[in-house]
Amino acid sequence: MSKSTPSHWNSSVSDITPEDIYIRGYAMQDLVGRLPFSAIAFLLVRGQIPTQGEAKMMDVILSSILDYALQKSGTVAARAIVSVNPKMTAGLSAAMLGAGDYAVSPEETGKFIADGFAAWKASGLDLEAHATALVAELRAAKRRVPGFGHPVFRGVDPRAERLRSIAQAQGVWGEANMWYAAVHRAFQQAANKPDLVMNDVGMLAGIMFQMGFTPPEMTGLALLSTFPGLIAHISEELQSGAINRIIPDESTTYARLRRDLTADCAAAGW
Repeated sequence: MSKSTPSHWNSSVSDITPEDIYIRGYAMQDLVGRLPFSAIAFLLVRGQIPTQGEAKMMDVILSSILDYALQKSGTVAARAIVSVNPKMTAGLSAAMLGAGDYAVSPEETGKFIADGFAAWKASGLDLEAHATALVAELRAAKRRVPGFGHPVFRGVDPRAERLRSIAQAQGVWGEANMWYAAVHRAFQQAANKPDLVMNDVGMLAGIMFQMGFTPPEMTGLALLSTFPGLIAHISEELQSGAINRIIPDESTTYARLRRDLTADCAAAGW
């Protein structure tokens, strides 16, 4: 390509030469065996080698969602799909679509934290005052706060608390986390729901934002964390020999409506 011809793609993630593959400028031969997968994943996404605390937290992030049995819609979808299309890639692809506003993905929460934290820093208000005012505004608009609540856990989500303690120990807990925790306290008080938990997705979003990840990157990393569990479930399904998983009639309520096609077509002018 001549210098006068603009390139079609621009990338600083990696490049390939006859000698090696370079990841963010580092030779892969040098990285492999020296840094763990979690640290290299951080390097790829953030573009810099993590501190030891960041690398430890990255390892925890990638170990945090692993599996949620058949109570995760993406896992159910993956197993159903491979019962008719018995390929690992088909199952993984189906499972990815199960990540969204209500499961797995921290992206909505990450956006909430990014916007709210910036608003607090620009407001001049102290932490608690800003959190109280924000919660009042959200409740008046009947808006949910992403990252709060869980169908099973009350008072404490043990997964979230584990993430918090490790983040604090590894030095990756900061102002954004404290802001989000203040919003959580304010919401508990305003809604009179002292048992309302900050769930694992909310805690993950706060920690990853503090570590510099963008909301879309958060979703990618959360999905990466689910892969070992998904691989295990899909492999189990493939080995089960089951074909065409369906929802049995006894688990379904049908309207059982019967209509007169001839009469209805006549009424519609056919």
